[in-house]
Amino acid sequence: MDFGFSEEQNILRDQVKRFVKERCPMHRVREILSTDNRFDEELWKEISDLGWLALIIPEKYGGLDLGWVDLTVVLEETASGLCPLPITSQSLAATAILLCGDEQQKAKWLPEIAEGKAISTLALYDDPNWISSDAIFCQATKTANGFNLEGSKPFVNGATLSNWLFLAIKSDEGLILAKLEKDQCDVQFEPTMDETKIMGRADLNGLSVDQSDCMILSEEDLSTLTNYGAVAVTAEMVGAAQSLLDLTSNYTKERIQFGKPIGQYQGVKHRLAEMFVDIESFRSLCYFAAWAVDDSPHDVMRAVSLAKGYASDAFAQIGIDGVGLHGAIGFTAEYDAQLYLKRSKWARPMYGDSNFHLDRLASLGGL
Repeated sequence: MDFGFSEEQNILRDQVKRFVKERCPMHRVREILSTDNRFDEELWKEISDLGWLALIIPEKYGGLDLGWVDLTVVLEETASGLCPLPITSQSLAATAILLCGDEQQKAKWLPEIAEGKAISTLALYDDPNWISSDAIFCQATKTANGFNLEGSKPFVNGATLSNWLFLAIKSDEGLILAKLEKDQCDVQFEPTMDETKIMGRADLNGLSVDQSDCMILSEEDLSTLTNYGAVAVTAEMVGAAQSLLDLTSNYTKERIQFGKPIGQYQGVKHRLAEMFVDIESFRSLCYFAAWAVDDSPHDVMRAVSLAKGYASDAFAQIGIDGVGLHGAIGFTAEYDAQLYLKRSKWARPMYGDSNFHLDRLASLGGL
């Protein structure tokens, strides 16, 4: 069994690293976030041309028909530079269509997503700290041609950037996944701690959606999409945590205190070592979870909870330690360390925090 990446995956990783370094370095990220719409259409077109938005979409729908391991490579490396492009939400929207859509819906929507023409997002739960179908509060009432919608969908990742919003709604017939055009609903920017993750709220009151724009969302599908979302977020956590470790390690080699670099002091070295061990641990768990999504479905739930459960707490501590080891400068807005701490706070509850995933692991073990 080969536990390494293929030659093609390593080439892809190098390509993404070059893109982040040359086309979307941190100063460019800050420039994008200072614009009114917090988006760069030119960069979006570039990653679309590179095929990153089409990785997990089958060839017959205009995709590359690759797997989640390949997508994990892209998400990890783009997150290393906190690239604000909504690659994760685009990929999860495509996944939802592949899982829940009929053939006509797949043929209609997936080519647009693969080419980047339609920026899309997926929103499942209405409470970010509650992973359950009971945490979907928006209501859909059946009509002759579709559904009337009521409620408000908060914390929609990339809502203000997206052309299409795929939203989980509760109806008398069960859960549905409704596709809405952004112009159909009132979408408002929702500020969060991590400015590199553009969040929004969609007001659905008084809206109607056609039956052809709705997909049945079973409890099993909801659980599957939650698992996929957790893998994607964990991949981003791996990349961001590694960058913060690199930033912090370099700083400890340059910061002189009492006549020598602070990295030579035992207390500093121990904290850096603990950061390294934690990152390598949830990196391996993340890679295994991505492999399980592609090749071992019966291992997915356990693998996902091991990865996200570990990473949720570990990355939060890495963020605190990274800023702390920088001293006062780490807390300033001008320095990059605090941006990674904020990313750890954003990622922690997304698709289940450590409590949810560790409890699920216990239940899977018969406890």
